[in-house]
Amino acid sequence: MHGYGTSAHRVPCMSASLSSTKTAAALRTSARVSLDVLLVLVMAGVALWALGRTWSVVWPLIVALFLTTLTWPLARFLRRHGWRPALAAATVTVLFLLVASGIVALIAVPVASQSGELSDGVVDGITKVHEWAAGPPLNIREDQISSALDSAVSRVQDSVGSVLSAAVTGVSTFFNGLVTAVLALFLMFFFLKDGPRFLPWLRRQLPGRLATDIPVVAERSWETLGAFVRSQAFVGLLDAVFIGIGLWVLGVPLVLPLAVLTFVSAFVPIIGALFAGLVAVLIALVSNGLTDALLVLAIIIVVQQLEGNVFQPMIQSRGLGLHAAVVLLAVTLGGSLAGIVGSLLAVPVAAVLAVVWNYVRQQLVDPPLEPEQDGVPDGVTVPS
Repeated sequence: MHGYGTSAHRVPCMSASLSSTKTAAALRTSARVSLDVLLVLVMAGVALWALGRTWSVVWPLIVALFLTTLTWPLARFLRRHGWRPALAAATVTVLFLLVASGIVALIAVPVASQSGELSDGVVDGITKVHEWAAGPPLNIREDQISSALDSAVSRVQDSVGSVLSAAVTGVSTFFNGLVTAVLALFLMFFFLKDGPRFLPWLRRQLPGRLATDIPVVAERSWETLGAFVRSQAFVGLLDAVFIGIGLWVLGVPLVLPLAVLTFVSAFVPIIGALFAGLVAVLIALVSNGLTDALLVLAIIIVVQQLEGNVFQPMIQSRGLGLHAAVVLLAVTLGGSLAGIVGSLLAVPVAAVLAVVWNYVRQQLVDPPLEPEQDGVPDGVTVPS
């Protein structure tokens, strides 16, 4: 009995010892995983810092990649029909410049031709707003309006320095954008000309297994980027068609330039849609009146809501292999971190990260077992 009692009292001690061993092992594993995660975050921070320091070069490179994915099908068609790479790239680049110039002309020429009518409409609109403010229910007196105008003028005069600095910043931004556009066009030409030779060259430069892994990931990322650009173009086309039909039904002038502006602005998330919508509402206000302007605003809001919450997530999730919720979250996170540029790059960056993750996961999966025949593994002989 005494021996039995002793062994019975030892069992809790053994289980307690075993529990503490498991706890220590779990803590060591958690510490090792935490250290690995911390190292990954540090490396990601260093990469983002380096990206910010070299952004003046990285941004034209990204724009050039977007333009190349948009124009590569035509260049590939010409190359397959016997055109030399340099000639095909130069032709596509010139055609792109002509199309871009045509779009600008399509927007600018009708607006310039009706600038007098539009300016008169703006003056009439301001007069109507003045008369409406002077009547019920506001009943704002003339001296109050004059006092408000004088106050606004004095504030503008007091802030001449800030206005000048803003103008200088705007001019600097314009020239930076011009330099980015020119550099992106040159890079697009070289990408169209030498793009197919990049992956073979990259394989020769990388050692070991990297010579296989990195080119495969780069090729899949390129296909993903092309899917993103095509989906953006399709979404912009949907916006332009629906908004253009609404403007045409209401009899708003400059329907075609506004539709083209809507299509082009779709490539700049958030701000592009707001700018195109503001222009459409303003033209409807000065030409057709307040009622049609409110109707145009309602049409734009409905189309933008459908585009942002239905069409764009569905199209991009199908073309990029991302769930619609991931697309929405990526755009929201990108916009909160980096504004317009972050919103523009959020979806392709998320898609490229998904490509990398899927490839790594495929490489980490254990290879399938050798097939068996009649329940006997290959290489095993059954004695007769």
